[in-house]
Amino acid sequence: FKAPSRDHPALYRDLLRTNRVHWIAEEPPAELVREKMMECRFRFRHQMALVPCVLTLNQDGSVWVTLVKPARAITPGQFAVFYKGDECLGSGKILRMGPSVYTIQQGKNRGENPKKEDIDKIEPAT
Repeated sequence: FKAPSRDHPALYRDLLRTNRVHWIAEEPPAELVREKMMECRFRFRHQMALVPCVLTLNQDGSVWVTLVKPARAITPGQFAVFYKGDECLGSGKILRMGPSVYTIQQGKNRGENPKKEDIDKIEPAT
């Protein structure tokens, strides 16, 4: 796929999955084990700014990474590196990605209205 521009929504994603994460200090961090989720920051390119995210631990040691804001040009094979403050927690290779912002927008534009029972399941943001 070749996007029509550098900022095309098809290049942006806010969900990805890694392989089993290599944790540095704690295997895996106690908060992640206890809560099954943990807020931290991540990057997938050496020079990029850190992006706030939420990690969800899977049984096999991999994680789902949900970004607070979609990031551009995430690619399978790159490494997601996780940080809490200045401390590097660990890293995992990116295996899969969720739908692009473009795909999500296309679904909304087609008028796919959520069913009432699905809306009732969605918890309000706190």
